[in-house]
Amino acid sequence: MQRKFLSGLALMLVLNLLIKPIAIFGIDAKVQNLVGSEQYGIYFSLLSFSFLFNILLDLGISNYTSKHVAQYPKVAVSYLGKILVLRVVLLLLYAIVSFSIALILGWGKFEIYLLSFMVLNQFFVTLIAFARSYFNGMLMFKTEAFLSVLDRLLLIVFCGSLLYFPVTQKEFQIEWFVWVQTLCYGLSVLVAFALLLRKTGIPTLSFRSNFSIALIRKSIPYALLILLMMIYTRVDSVMIERLHDNGKMEAGFYAQGFRLFDALFMFAMIFTGLLYPIFSKQLIQKKNFKPILASATKLLLGGTMALAIILYFNAWTILSWIYDNDILSSLVPFQLLMLGFVGMAANLLFGTLLTANGSLKFLNSVSAIGILINIGMNVFLIPKYGASGAAFATLITQGSVSAVQLIYCVYHFSLKITLLPILKFIGFGAFVWLLCYFVKADSIWLFLGVSGASFIGMFIFGLIDFKQLKSIIASKGKEEITEG
Repeated sequence: MQRKFLSGLALMLVLNLLIKPIAIFGIDAKVQNLVGSEQYGIYFSLLSFSFLFNILLDLGISNYTSKHVAQYPKVAVSYLGKILVLRVVLLLLYAIVSFSIALILGWGKFEIYLLSFMVLNQFFVTLIAFARSYFNGMLMFKTEAFLSVLDRLLLIVFCGSLLYFPVTQKEFQIEWFVWVQTLCYGLSVLVAFALLLRKTGIPTLSFRSNFSIALIRKSIPYALLILLMMIYTRVDSVMIERLHDNGKMEAGFYAQGFRLFDALFMFAMIFTGLLYPIFSKQLIQKKNFKPILASATKLLLGGTMALAIILYFNAWTILSWIYDNDILSSLVPFQLLMLGFVGMAANLLFGTLLTANGSLKFLNSVSAIGILINIGMNVFLIPKYGASGAAFATLITQGSVSAVQLIYCVYHFSLKITLLPILKFIGFGAFVWLLCYFVKADSIWLFLGVSGASFIGMFIFGLIDFKQLKSIIASKGKEEITEG
């Protein structure tokens, strides 16, 4: 199981490293450079707003499905058609709630127009995630890896053509970006379900109220957890736009810092997406999950710690590579968000284990506290400090929530934390910090050199184990010979 996790992780990382950085920095950042921080700030606020309530489209069904496909595959496949019909009903609920609150907030016709496409986009995203949850539960990581990058690959092709090979002399409009996203998500849905139905067969579409109510009751704890986490992760940009005197511009500054935070979040989600069905299966079978948890902790937290330090020290250089405008205004929010990402990574890792264990009451309680911390700090900090205040609130919130989750996991699962692993993390962090303090990565080659040295440091400080990698590669080779 550990070999399957690491080989699946390697494939997902390779595909995502090839595709998503181009989509994020070559497409998304290019759009912001062309339309400006104010116009992009409107889009970014609406995008974050659409995320706040998208749990109404899912209600935790994808998480529930992924867990139960891993544990009870035949039963989970049998209710595919019923869930698809239920999702259409949930789309209506999501749209009603989103547009009603948008009108209450006082957004105008243009904002509502953009939001209508974003509502459809969120529906497509949840359908893709639902299809991926089946492949994830079946441990079909190659198929899931392909689907995880398909929409971004299409965005590179279609939107890249408009950005770099324009067919019109008219300046690029933010609504064009939204339209192309709708097209890419829609095509990805068609491909995802074509692959899924080849595996499961064509389901009978039907709406069963008793089934829907029962499924929602079982999924509600998952839905509540996702909603609470989404609020304290995504509410910042909405509050900036609403609370600050120059809200649209400040939201644009925040977006420039948040873009890389969001990109790193996607890569951390690769870990959790692979770990969730594995943890679920091992917990139900009462197998020892601790070796996988230890490997994931060293890889994820070690890697994010190194990235956070490198990006913190070289924030100006990184932002100047990506953006043309407002770099100074985005500098502090970017640095704070990078430091906050270490807490976010720990939050995702230990939250995934607790979710697989069914500890949802605890997770929901902690997430509710996280919301209180985040919103309280935002209300106090945003009017005076704008994007920087929101980024600081994110840093404190993510750190607090992850610390509580770690302590709970240690006691609940009787995890042994010895002094040596702690010293390894401290030593590695100090190594990267000193490296970045004395070596300014003001060129791409120096940046790659610092990153490479940090990667080597993970081996030196035992965060990546040579013997473990060798045994995994050997077992993979034996498996391929057997299959051949």
